[in-house]
Amino acid sequence: MSNQDVENKKAVSEDLPARFFAEFPYPTYEEWRAESEKALKGANWEKKLITKTYEGINLQPMYRMEDLEDVSHCDSLPGSFPFVRGSNAMGYLNKPWEISQECAEPFSTKMHDVLQHELNKGGTTIHIVADKATLNGIDADKAEELLLGKGISLSTLDDVQQAFHGFDLEKTPLLIFAGTSGIQLLSLFVALMKANGRDYHKLNGCIGVDPIGYLAAEGQVAHSLDTYYDEMAAAAKWAYTNTKQLKTILVQGQPYHNSGANAVQELSFMLATGVEYLQEMQQRGVSIDIAAQQISFSFSVGTNFFMEIAKLRAARMLWAQIVEAFGGAQEAQKMHMHARTSTFTKSVYDPYVNMLRTTTEAFSAIVGGVDSLHVGYFDEAIRPADDFSRRIARNTQIMLQQECNLTQPVDPAGGSWYIEKLTSEVAEKTWSLFQEVEAAGGIVESLKQNIPQEQVETTAKSRADGLAKRKDVILGTNMYPNLLEKPLEVHAFDYHTFKVRRKNEINEYRQDIDDVEWKSRLEALSGFSSKGRVENSLLEATIVAVLGGATLGDISEVIRKGQDGVSINPMHMHSADEQYRELRQRTESYIEKTGKNVEVFLTNMGEIPQHKARADFVSGFLEVGAFTMLKNNGFATVEEAAKATLESGATIAVICSTDATYPELVPPLAKLIKTGNPQITLFLAGLPPEDLQPVYKEAGVDDFIHVRANCYKMLAKLQKDRGIV
Repeated sequence: MSNQDVENKKAVSEDLPARFFAEFPYPTYEEWRAESEKALKGANWEKKLITKTYEGINLQPMYRMEDLEDVSHCDSLPGSFPFVRGSNAMGYLNKPWEISQECAEPFSTKMHDVLQHELNKGGTTIHIVADKATLNGIDADKAEELLLGKGISLSTLDDVQQAFHGFDLEKTPLLIFAGTSGIQLLSLFVALMKANGRDYHKLNGCIGVDPIGYLAAEGQVAHSLDTYYDEMAAAAKWAYTNTKQLKTILVQGQPYHNSGANAVQELSFMLATGVEYLQEMQQRGVSIDIAAQQISFSFSVGTNFFMEIAKLRAARMLWAQIVEAFGGAQEAQKMHMHARTSTFTKSVYDPYVNMLRTTTEAFSAIVGGVDSLHVGYFDEAIRPADDFSRRIARNTQIMLQQECNLTQPVDPAGGSWYIEKLTSEVAEKTWSLFQEVEAAGGIVESLKQNIPQEQVETTAKSRADGLAKRKDVILGTNMYPNLLEKPLEVHAFDYHTFKVRRKNEINEYRQDIDDVEWKSRLEALSGFSSKGRVENSLLEATIVAVLGGATLGDISEVIRKGQDGVSINPMHMHSADEQYRELRQRTESYIEKTGKNVEVFLTNMGEIPQHKARADFVSGFLEVGAFTMLKNNGFATVEEAAKATLESGATIAVICSTDATYPELVPPLAKLIKTGNPQITLFLAGLPPEDLQPVYKEAGVDDFIHVRANCYKMLAKLQKDRGIV
């Protein structure tokens, strides 16, 4: 084939799409809308086709290029300011996101085994959860029992040695939320590397503190925030000078997300926290470039697929603009982003469905461009993870990375009219709320004034209302419950025995150290002035103290003397299924105590096709409360139906048939049933016209079960009326 033939063939192929599509008319938006309004047959177009989110954003049924006319970030490239399309120009092509699965084993030896298995089977980060005693800088032998057991207890150099010996911390990143005790944990890990002859300058990842996040979650911290800021600044300076790759601040969105916050609220409060840390670090002599690069952000990712993608993209854009306004260089403007799938969205009932939820949430996080990711364990709402749940969660990430090829293309969401517009709207609303927080004096003052608490509570109530009316669905909980499922086995944790064991271990550790050296190094540490606390020398002194036998609690007692704590109203952290879970558990407890259940008789009228649709709907509606449904194939006459209903002994009955037959069937049937048993609660399936409702109620119908009914309230009332509390 000649060059001319090739050129001709190419021209023809390029012209084909234009000629092909030219044969079809190109409808305008107005024409499309007119046709869609016709299809709705008079129904309100806005109500039917526009969806209002919990963020107050109106989702359109269709997005067009014209929607992006006022969206400026669309012209940016991946790796370029404002980094909405990712901090790395190559996305995941050069380096995939870190597979960073949380490990919360309380015992050091078990922690080591689990981490080793994770790394051998595809994990790329050592990601540990510390217990509350460790997060507060308290040794296990002096902590209350309830502060132990939910995460690893790290009090001594021996604890760290047992849990992390043999791991190459020069190459494997760490991810640890350090609560309020960052200096102590950082010193333990540096001392570990020194003791093992490894190069601590190569430590990388994040051993990050978030005193504001901890305050929001728990409602109190033991010492003043200034104390924690001094320690934060000291750790940030030391880490930047000595490692370059280790971050020491971890801003968490979980306290807000897990209280029911929408995407805008979670992001606004996180950005406000980040700004507070930047300001406090600058006041302590930490430059904006160092401070910003020491901060990592930890997001929760929920089930609203596109909203979560937009949240993450908006987060990078807004943070870049904030750091730029502080005078930070381009590298400092890049947000480092960890994410974990939401715990708020995970259900206790039908827990295997949680595997599907975590998969879609992980997909959102990856498309949104996170740097590292934890996929939650399907049973995390019920019990600590086991080998099976850890394997499923880890393999979810590996499949998305290696089988689904989500490492390419760079920024797969880029250019989507819907996502780009949604990103812009999330950013605008976030910035507006962020400014409100700043106007109130910043995030700490806002928390003291209950601003985040009240705003998130309002959203949480809206979410609960959506679930109560089943406009929102938690599969297996408020829709399609599986009453035959067997609960997952839960092993009780013996907190007392664990504390005794830890006390013995720490006592043995203390007996083996040189008392004189231990005291002298703690005395040297106690001599730091307020100014000296933010210098590198504080970290060097704590590292030396740890090598001399000082424990995490020893260091806390020395550097935090005489400080007043802070208290606020904490965020109300819970799970979305909370109300329905408690509802069903009340019925199950009632069955266990009495040996019987509430029975509901389906008073089905006519042949199966006549009543089946509504009978199935009613069954699914009432089984949410774990009630027993008494089913049948229908009755030919009102008398037969009434007789069967009364003979069943059920305390609840539901008449199921069609709207067309109700005017003739319901009045006589309801009267017969209520005459035979005035105490029975009688429902009608469906919502009849307003003029017929009083007629049916006068005949004996108590209420109507239909798609807009408040499922939770109706079931809760039925329980209360039957003494189920």
